[in-house]
Amino acid sequence: MKRRTFIQNSLATSAFVTLGGLSLQSFGASKKKITILHTNDVHSHIDPYPATDRRNANQGGVSRRATLISKFRNENPHTLLLDAGDIFQGTPYFNYYGGELEFKLMSMLDYDLATIGNHDFDNGIDGLFKQLPHAKFEFVSANYDFKNTVMDTHVKPYKTFVKNGIKIGVFGLGIKLEGLVDKRMYKETKYHDPIETAQDMSRILREDEHCDLVICLSHIGYFYKKNPSKVSDLILARKTKGIDLIIGGHTHTFLKKPTIEKNSVGENVLVNQVGAYGLYLGKIDFYFDSAKNVSANGSSIIV
Repeated sequence: MKRRTFIQNSLATSAFVTLGGLSLQSFGASKKKITILHTNDVHSHIDPYPATDRRNANQGGVSRRATLISKFRNENPHTLLLDAGDIFQGTPYFNYYGGELEFKLMSMLDYDLATIGNHDFDNGIDGLFKQLPHAKFEFVSANYDFKNTVMDTHVKPYKTFVKNGIKIGVFGLGIKLEGLVDKRMYKETKYHDPIETAQDMSRILREDEHCDLVICLSHIGYFYKKNPSKVSDLILARKTKGIDLIIGGHTHTFLKKPTIEKNSVGENVLVNQVGAYGLYLGKIDFYFDSAKNVSANGSSIIV
């Protein structure tokens, strides 16, 4: 396991806080930079909020997100754009187009990968399948077994990328659908324990795929204060090893900067989630030195 250090910056300051004993100078001029951009729970919000909105006036919208994404890709071409689920449901666009518009726009923004949220079943598993031809990106979910459904073979447990000589593995996790989604909507989809699945995925990505960076796209929720034992991103981070970053969804949790948790062997894990409705874009930069030791800084950027 490579030594990992995480460095954060918030919305309010450009100052860095260094954790784990390595300074920025430890990485020198030879460091390689990988940028991870991410969204979650966009819920069919295509347009920006109107100027009359009391909380989010003139914020959000796909066109503004596209401008930000283009800017960051120009700054660093070694960039991945990911989504943590609940792409569907929330505006009349979904009611009318059934998800076609959302997938087409995400394809135009060149999303690299997404996982599946509970609301992505709101038109049933057949409705989700119907829109797949409009998605020019892939979906990952390691703990949903789609055998005996129309989605079988259309969702992978994980996908790997190589950016700037760095191999990145990304796997997906979904929330338990029973009791949350009508069974008629997800049909024969089977749910497997996220923690056991995540540990298996991280082992495969580290040992078999030889990934330098492992990311979990999660739609299980950040943390549940009223039910702290319920599986969540923070518990997932604490009970597994080998994961560098958990990009979350479902609970609409807004974090100004990623949370740092210790995993089961005392190593740092970044956990991030950027609220909902496309109001923010998450951005995390990873820096690898010549020995592939890694540091990172992250922030949430208003759209």
